[in-house]
Amino acid sequence: MAIREFRLERFLAECEFRAPYVLGASDCETMSVQELLSLEPGSEDDLLRLRLGYVEPAGSPSLREAIAGLYSGVSPDEVITFNGASEGIMAFMAVSLRPGDHVIVQFPAYQSLYEVARSVGCDVMFWKMDEEKGWSPDLGALQDLVRPTTKVIVINSPHNPTGYQFPERDFRSLARFAEDRGITVFSDEVYRFLEHRADDRLPAMVDIPDAHVSLGDVSKAYGLAGLRTGWIATHDRDLLGRLAGYKDYSTICNSAPGEFLAEIALRHRGKIVARNLEIVRWNIRLLDDFFATWSNLFSWIRPRAGSTVFPRLRTGIGAEEFCTDLLRSAGVLLVPGTVFEHDDAHFRLGCGRLDMPEALERLEGYLRVRFG
Repeated sequence: MAIREFRLERFLAECEFRAPYVLGASDCETMSVQELLSLEPGSEDDLLRLRLGYVEPAGSPSLREAIAGLYSGVSPDEVITFNGASEGIMAFMAVSLRPGDHVIVQFPAYQSLYEVARSVGCDVMFWKMDEEKGWSPDLGALQDLVRPTTKVIVINSPHNPTGYQFPERDFRSLARFAEDRGITVFSDEVYRFLEHRADDRLPAMVDIPDAHVSLGDVSKAYGLAGLRTGWIATHDRDLLGRLAGYKDYSTICNSAPGEFLAEIALRHRGKIVARNLEIVRWNIRLLDDFFATWSNLFSWIRPRAGSTVFPRLRTGIGAEEFCTDLLRSAGVLLVPGTVFEHDDAHFRLGCGRLDMPEALERLEGYLRVRFG
């Protein structure tokens, strides 16, 4: 399979682990193994007794039961686990699409959500979000994109990098629109449960009737990317079988320790997500003040959900140049919009980490020196 370079991941691989202040991260504050085990008395002894052989290819029954509990109408055997959401994306695209299929992708997007389909030989079109309308994509524009060969509509809500969240009416309308045309909605929901207002929480796409697909993981809202545990939930039993067949060729099964720890996290998701939401909400308030102070240099759309925002530079300087100089001069990492293949005016800023106050202070020091 010929596939283009993953620009975001290459950028992060080169910069993320040498930057003193990572202000462009999309995940929430992580925790140590000790912190996670402390949520469940006796789990440390259970971990030490854990056998390190193969686990069930679809995921352990108890893990799939915990995942099914995130949804309102999903049974454990309607869940298949993967080594992170990224493998789930690869698997879904590989078994669902054929050369010549038409795929519509909400844009901007995490690159694998469209690049894998392109590598399969699909015709990919972008359903573009409108910054002037609070990053809302237009449902009327979606109708104009649909063709007789449209197989899948790919969405992401809460959205990375903009922080946009579909209103529930639009979310359900999209599901009905696709269902009426025999199109599958592949819904990337890895930021689900990070709604800044509880009233904004959407149902999962899999909980809306028809053969739609929900993608999840413990990397973003839970801050546990190192566990490499993701999943797909769907009522489509034929799709589940094909996904299992793909996994036979890719990773066979997940890591036993990763599954064990992910299951603990899901059993205690209320406490973990509440902590991370508190961090996000606090940081958003800091950003309110920051962008008010520096409104001559930046504009932004305040996010409704998730742990990222996508501000615009108003300086006439490209975001790539700005981010490169900021990292070199102040040790602060932001992610330019160019690595999302979007434009050179925006950058991603993450608001899920505890060190954001220090990182913002470094950023402001840089701005005072460079822009006065």
